[in-house]
Amino acid sequence: MTVLFNNILSGLWINGYFGILNKKKMELLGIDWAIIVSFFSISLFIGVWVSKRAGSSSSEFFLSGRNMPWWLLGVSMVATTFSTDTPNLVTDIVRNNGVAGNWVWWAFLITGLLTVFVYAKLWRKSNVKTDIEFYEFRYGGPPAGFLRKFRALYLGILFNVITMSSVTLAAIKIGGIMLGLEPWQTVISAGLVTVAFSTLGGFRGVLYTDLLLFVVAMAGSIGAAYYLVNLPEVGGMTALLNHENVSDKLSILPDFSNTEAVITLMIIPLAVQWWSSWYPGAEPGGGGYIAQRMLASKDENHAIGATFFFNIMHYALRPWPWILVALASLVVFPDLASIKEAFPNIADDKLGHDLAYSAMLVKLPAGWIGLVLASLIAAYMSTISTQLNWGSSYLVYDFYQNQINPDASEKRLVAVGRWCTIGLMILSAGLALLLQSALQIFDILLTFGAGTGLIFILRWFWWRINAWSEISAMFASGILSILLKTTPVGAYFFDEEMGVLPYWSEYLFVVLVTSAIWIAVTYLTPAEDKSVLRAFYQKIQPGGPGWKKVVEEAAAEKINITDDSTGWSVPSGITAMLLGCGMIYGAMFATGYWIYGEYSRAALITLISLVFAGLLVRTWKKVRVKVL
Repeated sequence: MTVLFNNILSGLWINGYFGILNKKKMELLGIDWAIIVSFFSISLFIGVWVSKRAGSSSSEFFLSGRNMPWWLLGVSMVATTFSTDTPNLVTDIVRNNGVAGNWVWWAFLITGLLTVFVYAKLWRKSNVKTDIEFYEFRYGGPPAGFLRKFRALYLGILFNVITMSSVTLAAIKIGGIMLGLEPWQTVISAGLVTVAFSTLGGFRGVLYTDLLLFVVAMAGSIGAAYYLVNLPEVGGMTALLNHENVSDKLSILPDFSNTEAVITLMIIPLAVQWWSSWYPGAEPGGGGYIAQRMLASKDENHAIGATFFFNIMHYALRPWPWILVALASLVVFPDLASIKEAFPNIADDKLGHDLAYSAMLVKLPAGWIGLVLASLIAAYMSTISTQLNWGSSYLVYDFYQNQINPDASEKRLVAVGRWCTIGLMILSAGLALLLQSALQIFDILLTFGAGTGLIFILRWFWWRINAWSEISAMFASGILSILLKTTPVGAYFFDEEMGVLPYWSEYLFVVLVTSAIWIAVTYLTPAEDKSVLRAFYQKIQPGGPGWKKVVEEAAAEKINITDDSTGWSVPSGITAMLLGCGMIYGAMFATGYWIYGEYSRAALITLISLVFAGLLVRTWKKVRVKVL
């Protein structure tokens, strides 16, 4: 496999690379190739090394035997969300809306910490194989069966392929800018090795390689930011911060005199978006590949620790190298025309502000290129390998085994999982060739899941939510999004210049209509069967007033479904969530102000963050699970 990779690398990457090399005076030295080839070789070795164990059972292939420690799972979460499209997305946001524009995804910290302190232990306690299996655990009858099978295809194929195509699109742009590759060349060379070790190593291979990928990706992004900020044309940090193209983009908070900016960049994300929208990696109540890692943990406490570590790294520290490169790009490439002028071979349908990140990387000197390319390859591989394993787990457990072959052997399930892995890679690569920008995809996914998030939060704590609630929300949100994004109706109501309603109200409209529909359907359809509700409560012990009716009815029939040794930990969990938000947002602000050289403000916010951390430590013991 290593020989095959080297042949592909030399036949595709080098030939395409030197097409742009003559124009950009870039050189790959022996050390650069050594880093890249070593990186790929180690990744493939890990996949081969764990392949026998990964193939021993479907539980090993998809959950690594459910005995993974928190630190490995947490690093894997961070590595997975550090994909090739993430720095492109951040660059697009910063160039258009400034640093404050990142609140569109920074707001997801709230739901992330709610998962940490409330839902992580619930997921691990459920002991399901996938979060989709949850549907037939929480609900009953044909609607639950339909929901499980449909969501397996809907998320495992549609959403998963769209997400992976976004990552692959970023790889295409980086390959075109840095190596002069045609899109198909990037797709083949970047995807082949990834799908190989993912197919061989399963989830354990993903986790082990993620550890390597995380170290390489972080080193590359930090090193690139340091060098690029100090380019002669940028002039160092002081010159960058005072440059006319950058000075109005630096604020971490939006301009409060600009009402529209405050509403779109901060109020909607913090007040509505975090709880109302389903988005991969930031699902309200936990889900997707985050849930997969929680389900693979040793116990509930390891699930909590993994998700908390992920949120600290993801929001407080990791974005700043990307932000610095994005700000520096405004000096070197102030507009799209300057990017097009520098890289005339880039097709117009791939030209966007997100391209500025890879355009800046071209400025790196020989000797750095290998590390940076390896970091970008690492970012790509970590995300794609996770998405492939996660998506195929849905198709194997929740569709194939559940619908087609319930008696399939473990060997058969692993084989189907491997074929699904290959199929998903092919589909995502094909779609990536048709797309234009990462922000375009982010907006589509965000609106597509609008209004469904509240169900994922409440279904653990309110007995009345049923399968029809989720079915109606899913279809209402999807149909509304398609209607508003692809037909004249959306332009008529929400066009930025000519719409009847403010364009920023489109998301709120979808949330309100979707929520109204699923709440109405909840009360118009029968509740779940008593036996289903009682079995769920007895195993999970969610507690709280939302289950009072079920508990009291069971008690009246002299059936005890409560565990008196466990109290209701949700209030403590919410307190911990708020303290955690204060700590992590404080660390994020402090990091920014230390970088900006505003040391007094940075020191004050650092102190505030530490106070929140101290209070969180005191609350933590009320959230931790006592493991016997």
